[in-house]
Amino acid sequence: MSSATTSSPPASPGIPASATQHKPHGPNPVYLVFGCTVFAGFAQVLMKYGALHPMPAIHPADLSSILRFVIALLGNWPLLLGYSLHACNAFLLIMALRHGELSVLFPIYALSYIWVDLLSLYFFHEHMNVWKSAGIILVMGGVALLGRVSTKV
Repeated sequence: MSSATTSSPPASPGIPASATQHKPHGPNPVYLVFGCTVFAGFAQVLMKYGALHPMPAIHPADLSSILRFVIALLGNWPLLLGYSLHACNAFLLIMALRHGELSVLFPIYALSYIWVDLLSLYFFHEHMNVWKSAGIILVMGGVALLGRVSTKV
């Protein structure tokens, strides 16, 4: 009986074998990072709502005050949901970075700042001014420029 074994091609010096193997097809890393930005924006809004909840004071000498604080913290659903969205955000970012280039993907993550600004206009009735508008335009321009330059290299 003969058995044919297949092996991956040998790695070049200085390049890990995993880098030379075929990458599996999956979700586009750019879309995953874009999803991260949405999760991050909503997570920040929920954390702001959670921060507005009254919490008992902590007195380090009084252990019962720490217990009251922890119980109140566990009942703060907006805060817990915000942290959960940050966990989803981290998971998507890890998945994207496994199959994409950091120099291309991480500038896209800066769009989360724009989401936070726009969501705070809606949920917290914050005001847009010239400086915020200019900041949004600069972030979008910077992401577009870095994305364009990264694809040409």
